[in-house]
Amino acid sequence: MSSSFFIKSKETSKPHKKAKAGAASKRKAPGDSSEKSKVRAQKATSKYNEEISSDSEGESPIMSKKKKPHEEIEYDETPQEKKLRLAKLYLDQLKEEEENKAEEDSFETDLIAGRLQEEVLEQKGQLQRLIAKDLVPPEPSDIRVFRGHKLPVTCLVISPDDKSIFSAAKDCSIIKCWQKLHTVPGGRKGTESAIWSHSPILCMDISSDGKYLATGDMNKLIMIWEAATCKHLYKFTGHKGPVSGLSFRRGSHDLYSASHDRSVKVWNVDENAYVETLFGHQDSITGIDSLSRERCVTAGGRDRTVRVWKIAEESQLVFHGHEGSIDCIELINEEHIITGADDGSVCLWSVNKKKPLSTAKQAHGCHGDSGLEQPHWVASVAALQNSDTVASGAFGCSHNSQVNVWKCGPGYRGLQLLFSVPVSGFVNSLKFSASGQFLVAGVGQEHRLGRWWRTKEAKNGIYVIPLRRKPNPEQENVTE
Repeated sequence: MSSSFFIKSKETSKPHKKAKAGAASKRKAPGDSSEKSKVRAQKATSKYNEEISSDSEGESPIMSKKKKPHEEIEYDETPQEKKLRLAKLYLDQLKEEEENKAEEDSFETDLIAGRLQEEVLEQKGQLQRLIAKDLVPPEPSDIRVFRGHKLPVTCLVISPDDKSIFSAAKDCSIIKCWQKLHTVPGGRKGTESAIWSHSPILCMDISSDGKYLATGDMNKLIMIWEAATCKHLYKFTGHKGPVSGLSFRRGSHDLYSASHDRSVKVWNVDENAYVETLFGHQDSITGIDSLSRERCVTAGGRDRTVRVWKIAEESQLVFHGHEGSIDCIELINEEHIITGADDGSVCLWSVNKKKPLSTAKQAHGCHGDSGLEQPHWVASVAALQNSDTVASGAFGCSHNSQVNVWKCGPGYRGLQLLFSVPVSGFVNSLKFSASGQFLVAGVGQEHRLGRWWRTKEAKNGIYVIPLRRKPNPEQENVTE
């Protein structure tokens, strides 16, 4: 059966109308679209040439309307008009793609510009990431303790990738722990032929690329180790007193050492060579630190001075402020320093000011009978570099041994206590991880430089304190 039918009876009755319509269509120009539409409209509405599809039988107007959006749009246009329309669509598509690309390039440019700005501020020593506002006190159950040393821990460092912790103690041993465990045992006194240390280790540092580990001991020696395997490489001699501080210059293998002989020495580890000696302190040097610049800072102990050594310029700056022996020092950035002293104070310094910018007196409280109170000595300090977060560790009475975490005020002109973490024993060393995810404390029953007190109930070990943050911390702000 045919899918369509024609009403022929009326067609045959008036054949002249159909002929006229055909003649009219022949007279029109073939490119006239308006006439085409008229002809098509006439064909659609003609009573005498009506064609009905079998597919449309029984369909309501509503059903036909629903199908229209799914059908392809038919354009009644000439080939030239079609080319013009497609060209416009193509140009619009290209314009949209270029706009999206420009937005992405602008975003990447902003990221690069921000990174470069941070690097410039960091080199100038003016970078300060505001993260202290997001820190919250850790839960006691979150603190991990690593034990292994038989005698008090004296110093520690964290590898640049935060995967390993190196610690040393009065038992002359070095322990590498975290994911792996490696122990370098201490030698016995009189076994000078042994490569390991046979005297208490007082200080250590690791290069910024994690290649070299350096240790200094009571026997005036500096040992250089391969950090990955703890293999001994060579040793430096030259100091006339115990080596009390070591620091690698960031981005290089230049090593600065400080000693009780009141001198600072410069070494080149790659060349296994001595470079020069710097003099100026009037008493035993108790600490040293450095960053990227060719300079270092030192704490002069009982001469109560902080000194900035400009290696290239062959000059030094001298700062005064503490009332007691300055026992620990660390750089926050290239322009600001934190120190701790046995008068119980913690100070913030600028290399452009001779006096401290801020001082927290009796930072860890006092002990003793009424009227005879003595402040707890500040034995160690640490700084989360290029941030507003620092920490200090004290010792004294066992019931008040603790690690304090501080927030630095704008321009480092203030110290605000964030929280304290109770730790039983003498906090001889403190270090922040490079990522800022945790703080490590080296704890012992005695002070690292002597035996003025002994806390028998304390445990010699390493305390890993997580730095917890608020659930939805604000985005880190960067200020000059």
